[in-house]
Amino acid sequence: MSTNTGILRTDDARARRLRAALTALAAAAVAVAVPFYFAPFQVFQLTMVLLYAVALAGLNLLVGYGGQISLGHGAFFAAGAYTAAVMLDRFDTGHLATLPVTAVGCFLLGLGFGVPALRLRGLYLALVTLSFAVFLPPLLKRLEPVTGGSMGLTVDKPEPPAWSGLAEDQWIYFLVLAVAAVALLVARNLLRSRVGRALLALRDNESAAEVMGVRLSLHKTLAFAWSGMFAGVAGCLYTWVIGFVSPDSFSFVLSITLLAGLVVGGLASLYGPLLGAAFVMYVPSVAQDLSEAAPGVVFGLLIIAVMYVAPTGLAGLVGRVRGAAARHLARSRATDLTRTPEPPPSATLADPTPPEAEPVGTPPRTERD
Repeated sequence: MSTNTGILRTDDARARRLRAALTALAAAAVAVAVPFYFAPFQVFQLTMVLLYAVALAGLNLLVGYGGQISLGHGAFFAAGAYTAAVMLDRFDTGHLATLPVTAVGCFLLGLGFGVPALRLRGLYLALVTLSFAVFLPPLLKRLEPVTGGSMGLTVDKPEPPAWSGLAEDQWIYFLVLAVAAVALLVARNLLRSRVGRALLALRDNESAAEVMGVRLSLHKTLAFAWSGMFAGVAGCLYTWVIGFVSPDSFSFVLSITLLAGLVVGGLASLYGPLLGAAFVMYVPSVAQDLSEAAPGVVFGLLIIAVMYVAPTGLAGLVGRVRGAAARHLARSRATDLTRTPEPPPSATLADPTPPEAEPVGTPPRTERD
């Protein structure tokens, strides 16, 4: 019996891996074909969705899996964007050279900023991270010799090579797609490693995690470091795509919008950052179209509507619908069973042909007869 159960589990695991592989191949095929069938502006929007997904993947590590609230994610985003812009403008480096420098620099910045997380939690930690997002734009304005001040910096976008035959928007899309795929794969592997299990233990119960041998200070600081690195990489991609950075582009509203996008997409979900990135990119445009006078009001109402329909985020909406359908099907089957009459037991157990009776008064038969 145990052998058959083990075989069934192995077959189920293989079937799940096969479905996951086919889904990944289909998604890759669609992603590669996208820039050839859409207009340049639509390709630009999809490119922005990909880079926002990288930023939200890092925020998901910190908030969704680490259980720590951060309202300063936009500051790491701005740090990565300005690092790439300064390297391109002041030092005339290549675009690809800005990516590892930005990743390492923002990782170290997050490592240093994770020190307050060792003694603060909850709303106090959120207030400290928000202060980082508030004072960074004025600081960028004051560092005018390096950052360009309020006027910002204008840099060149990546140019497609001659052999590719691609337009500029298509080439940038494929660059961002490649970086986003690697970043999301790294985030997935992190969550399935000891780091991810430690973050989940910290989120659920810090005391129990410490008893099990999880080093609280190390993993809290690493959560901020990884989150800052992903945000910095997203900021670097932002500089590639836009070709311009200014302090006003990275106000504290960006941090709040990123956190709202993650919650709407789905916390502690592998697909939540992608759904949240699409929400961050498209919903403000929809709100602007619906009401030019008060787009923020429409944006807030849309967030309330989405959270009312999907309290666990858009990523959990499919599971909720599937569970509701399964419960409805189970109730309908139970109702059908109660309404179906059962056959009487005499019709199935009794013999319909009774035995033939002998006439009364007949003498018993003997062997001689």
